[in-house]
Amino acid sequence: MSLEALPAWLLPVWQDLRSRQGRLAHALLLTGPHGSGKRLFAEHFARSLLCQSPDEKGFACGHCPDCTWMASGNHPDFFCIVPAADEAETEEASEAGESTKKEKAKSTQIVIDQVRSLQASLEIGAGGHAGGWRVVIVDPAEAMNVAAANALLKALEEPSGNTLYLMLSNAPRRLLATIRSRCQVVTFPRPGKEPAFAWLDAQGIKNKALLGFASSLPMAAREYASGPLAEARSKLAADLAALPVKDPLRLAAEWETRLKAKGAAEAGLNMAVFIDWLERWLSDGVWVAMGQHARFFADFEDALAAQARGRSEAWLAAYRDVQERRPIALHPLNLRLFLEDLLVGVFRRLAVR
Repeated sequence: MSLEALPAWLLPVWQDLRSRQGRLAHALLLTGPHGSGKRLFAEHFARSLLCQSPDEKGFACGHCPDCTWMASGNHPDFFCIVPAADEAETEEASEAGESTKKEKAKSTQIVIDQVRSLQASLEIGAGGHAGGWRVVIVDPAEAMNVAAANALLKALEEPSGNTLYLMLSNAPRRLLATIRSRCQVVTFPRPGKEPAFAWLDAQGIKNKALLGFASSLPMAAREYASGPLAEARSKLAADLAALPVKDPLRLAAEWETRLKAKGAAEAGLNMAVFIDWLERWLSDGVWVAMGQHARFFADFEDALAAQARGRSEAWLAAYRDVQERRPIALHPLNLRLFLEDLLVGVFRRLAVR
């Protein structure tokens, strides 16, 4: 499998790490929000280290035996640990039923068995197939449960000289402090507007408002430009724009169906995302009510202005109500009742009296 090129704003990070190749720490903690390009960067870096003939900029040649093995996903010195649920996305489900659902619920973590399997594989080929690097990607590192994190910590405390751990994290503070202290931190920057827009243009993405929705992360904005997330975002904005005249109970029923639909979770649409998007809509309403521009839903600013103008206190109160409910968004006892409570509350705050 070929990799897309690194975007221009990540090249300084690449050049810095390549310049330190002879004195790299045994573990790098790549930090940045989702969509910052950490995983793409890590895969390029792994291929670079394992390649027999990298080019003048340090990127893998793509033609040597090692590059061929990497492209086919069969390199003996490359290992990747992700939650089992993510691994399952590329496999066909062989069974259905309650037992399968329970397994998927547990697999959102990286568990100790995965770390033990990694350690066993590393011990078998301790010298690498050609005496070179062995690279391990852990993504996301904060998905490790306590047992898995402690097991990996032992490997970080007694590192092998030719093994490099690339720990990817959206929330590094959720990692054990002892793991963070044994990693060299690499922070991924957000690009300026001009390079971000240029990259979106090159990707054929015309709706530049998505950059604000994605918190100035172009690679995240691309995820919202097409597919299920793009459709869900547009639908939610249309529903919220019509909320003053639409039955919130009916709206709750419709979104329960969408959130439970087959493929919704795999596409990244879940209750946490729904409440996050709702907060963004209400936050924009507060700003628009005060005469400012929308940040997240700039492409729906006219609809926001029609609802919110001069009513910043009501929109701010609705925003705070939703924030208070965020802690239970991931584990509502009853999804329908939670959505009804959420949307009825917003409806009451925003209703014109």
